[in-house]
Amino acid sequence: MSNLDFIYKRHSIRKFKNQDVPIEDIKEMIKAATYAPSGKNLQNWHFVVVKNREKIEEMAKIVERKSDELASYATNEEMKKSFTKYRKYQTLFRNAPVVILIFAGPYPSTGLEILKAKGASSEEIHNLLRPSPGIQNIGAAIENLLLAAANMGYGGCWMTSPNFASKEIQDYIGFKKEGYFLAAITPIGVPEESELKSPPRKPIEEVMTIIE
Repeated sequence: MSNLDFIYKRHSIRKFKNQDVPIEDIKEMIKAATYAPSGKNLQNWHFVVVKNREKIEEMAKIVERKSDELASYATNEEMKKSFTKYRKYQTLFRNAPVVILIFAGPYPSTGLEILKAKGASSEEIHNLLRPSPGIQNIGAAIENLLLAAANMGYGGCWMTSPNFASKEIQDYIGFKKEGYFLAAITPIGVPEESELKSPPRKPIEEVMTIIE
């Protein structure tokens, strides 16, 4: 047994058993999420838990309606097909017993005001903001949540594909917190055994550079 087994137990789960997830288990996952590192220790995250099946289904329908609306703006059939072919993945959360919506809050980028004061170019400002440290905080929290879920016998799927309907989803659930926006969604549940696998990873030699 490797000390890193808890990492390799995480898979992107898209099919779930019809089995409840106790709220205490959800709290444990979110507690683990809040132990992620965050710049300036701002912890600029908020987690909205939806367990009501009817509300989860309505969120899926919101995504479908928004998808239809956006598809109608396509200027040709190829563009429309390119967008709509991912539709089933955008709503896969509809069959999960729990959906967690992860919101990102404000994060002041270090040096931004200084760059503006000196009249920095748009390229300089873009290069400062490109790493998106505030969103990196959210990513770290989501990964902690998914690792905790897997280690507890559950599974989830890191989803950003429904983000084109984020405003409509946020309006529907009625969550409002100054400066916060919906960054990602993950369904949570007991995975079907067929889901406990991951696609191959690139070889380490391809993704690592050693400078001595």
